[in-house]
This record gives sequence, C-alpha cells and structure tokens, in this order.
Amino acid sequence: MIRFDNVGLRYGTGPEILRDINFEVGPKSFQFLTGPSGAGKTSLIRLFFLSLKPSRGLITVFGRDAATLSRNDLPEVRRRIGVVFQDFRLLDHLTTFENIALPLRVLGQEETSYRADVIELLRWVGLGDRMHAFPPVLSGGEKQRAAIARALIGKPEILLADEPTGNVDPPLARRLMRLFV
Repeated sequence: MIRFDNVGLRYGTGPEILRDINFEVGPKSFQFLTGPSGAGKTSLIRLFFLSLKPSRGLITVFGRDAATLSRNDLPEVRRRIGVVFQDFRLLDHLTTFENIALPLRVLGQEETSYRADVIELLRWVGLGDRMHAFPPVLSGGEKQRAAIARALIGKPEILLADEPTGNVDPPLARRLMRLFV
C-alpha cells in the first residue's frame, strides 16, 4: 500500500533529517513509529500523507509513484489515508459532530447519508454526549478522540496517527490505543 525506497528528506539547504528510509506498509498491518522528540516522526507522517516531497528516493502509494501524482490526483489518494495529527486540527467554529463529519461534507455528501455513522463513531470514542460541544471547551483527551473519529469516518485504507497518546494520562492512553486495534 505504501512503500519507501531509499527516501531522504531535507528542509531547504539544511542537513538531511531522514536518510535511507526503506519500508513497506501492507494491508491490514499495524505499525508503531517510535523515537525521541525531533527524530523526524512527524516529517515521516507528512511524507506518508504526501504533504511533503522527499529530497530523494521513491515513495509508492497504492501502487503509484507519488512523484508522478498530479495535483488533481492527490485528493483522491489522500481520501484513502486517515490522519490523526499531533495538534488535532479541529476547527474551533465547528461542533464536534461537524468536525468529524467534515471529510464527508467536503466530498459533497448530504448529512442524512452520514449522520448515523457520525453519531455511532462519536459514541464509540466516548463522545456521544459531546457532539454539540465546540473544540475550545473539550479536554485534550476529548480533542484527541474527536481527531481519531474524524480520521476514521471516511473508512480509510491506511490510518496514520502522530503521537495519538501524547499529553494524555496513562488510562486514557490505553483506551485510545484500544480504538486503533
């Protein structure tokens, strides 16, 4: 599904922050990416999501060379990848329900076609009673669960999560990890 062959990344003329990255993520696999702060984990996820281009090497996504994808192809490929960002990226002016439904709204789907799925997912992540709340009043753990639900609503083939348990207490971290498996 995603393959990296000798991928390297540098920002501008700075040093190479990722060097000779080789791996493959296949269907139905579960991978953990660990490392110290500043090691390049977030940059690697951005490469996965095709929001960064490598300085060298080949990234193959769903059998296609990422370098040959046009601007028009990128949204189609990205829809197949769910991402939980480290900073949540929830929109403060939208309710929890609306934030989770946003990927489907962007595709032009009517609320009647996805309302039940969003409500079910809200309950599944433990936010059924917070669907009308706005992000500024949510706790860090609630925002994290909302971000996970948003990443899952489109039924992605690949789910990427950047520090999904960062800044939450150990019991909530265990609960969040159970959502992924």
